[in-house]
Amino acid sequence: MARYTGPKSKIARKFREPIFGPDKNLDKRNYPPGQHGPNKRRGKQSEYSTQLTEKQKAKYTYGILERQFENLYKKASARPGVTGEILLALCEARLDNTVFRLGLAASRMGARQLVGHSHITVNGQVVNIPSYQLRPGDKVAVRERSKSLPTITMALASRKKLTGWTGTNQINKGYS
Repeated sequence: MARYTGPKSKIARKFREPIFGPDKNLDKRNYPPGQHGPNKRRGKQSEYSTQLTEKQKAKYTYGILERQFENLYKKASARPGVTGEILLALCEARLDNTVFRLGLAASRMGARQLVGHSHITVNGQVVNIPSYQLRPGDKVAVRERSKSLPTITMALASRKKLTGWTGTNQINKGYS
């Protein structure tokens, strides 16, 4: 329902990593934003600070806000196994992320928009919820009447050229 709409370059500079994709601003100024950004006198980070930074990076990378991320964490911690890996698997299983990984959109935000505007189907049904959790065996496809959109046409042409993909993909991930 909500999403981050603030300055992306500032977030990328905060973490010193291109979180939202390539960023010219980050190349020019690879120090944190703000009045004290270029100063090199930052002390050693605590363990908590490191963990918080990694959590924030994951949230911004996948475009998830705090409440939803907390719910994903609760689901991941309830499952047996390494919680961090399960959490990332749940984030990767989101429909908007899968559309991005399939190459139908240039960014996760673009993929979120494709899903939100009902251009994507899952198992033959139109799904317009970006946070929809895919399961192994789900078939993700581009809606028939949406295949004529310029962005999808270019993406499908480049995918077909590279891999022979025709617009439908079956999800087959190794988690349950």
